[in-house]
Amino acid sequence: MLPPSRHRPLPPLFHFSESPDRQAKGGEEGRRGSKTEPRRGLGRGEAEETPKSQILPPPSCPPVPNQRAVLAAASASSEVRSCRMVLWVFGYGSLIWNPGFDFDDKILGFIKGYKRTFNLACIDHRGTPEHPARTCTLETDEEAICWGIAYCVKGGIDKERKAMQYLERRECEYDQKISVDFFKEGNSLKPVVTDVLVFVSTPDPIGNKYYLGPAPLEDMARQIATANGPNGYNRDYLFSMEKALTSISHEDDAIIELANEVRKVLNRMKEAKITGSDVALKSHVPLVHLSALPEGTVVDSR
Repeated sequence: MLPPSRHRPLPPLFHFSESPDRQAKGGEEGRRGSKTEPRRGLGRGEAEETPKSQILPPPSCPPVPNQRAVLAAASASSEVRSCRMVLWVFGYGSLIWNPGFDFDDKILGFIKGYKRTFNLACIDHRGTPEHPARTCTLETDEEAICWGIAYCVKGGIDKERKAMQYLERRECEYDQKISVDFFKEGNSLKPVVTDVLVFVSTPDPIGNKYYLGPAPLEDMARQIATANGPNGYNRDYLFSMEKALTSISHEDDAIIELANEVRKVLNRMKEAKITGSDVALKSHVPLVHLSALPEGTVVDSR
């Protein structure tokens, strides 16, 4: 499982809450305001009730003017945004060049502590249950950053629901949804967006049947070069990712290395075809036989 320190549970949308310190302070003030205290000049044991106009409201009901001021300040600030108000989704794979859902805004940036790997099996888009493709997921790495696109959906509950329904069908082979901070270039200390949704895969080959795990570079290249499914060849997915990262000026060295190795495999395949040689590429690929996904799961997307 991903270490708990690297991600946090997704917060509920449209939820406003006060800090524990403010709640504790408000509770103490509320209790002080509701007490009956002795008044000077009264005899021992005599007390006068505090007038209702002096009783502070409970901490769960702050004065309306203050609440309006807080909301106005939050809407005026563009420094930090949060998916508590809208839905934010981080795309680090095919979502970069083909989001496939209706969004209102997007930001180029990065997340910390994660790296791309081609360790996830795909049997519905670029592969089959008999010959799975390798697609991208994220795995923790304290020193790494991962560049991508954060998409904002802010058209209301119905629009967010449609986006999530689409994404959950498309990313059905990812078994986790986590929440991360998103940063822009030039400011790696303060996130520009918090609570950004990310689809990832648990790096556990026993508990997660779609996790293939790492393999030698040449073996991965052979598998990617030959796998194909309803959406086309696995290699085209890899080459599209390489091109997309170049287009945003943030190439991934691991992706470039893997793509170049796949090109070598394809060249050998082409030469073998010309000379009539029999090069059994698939025999070197460790196959993982997986059950087909439910009908209707395939989405023409990645």
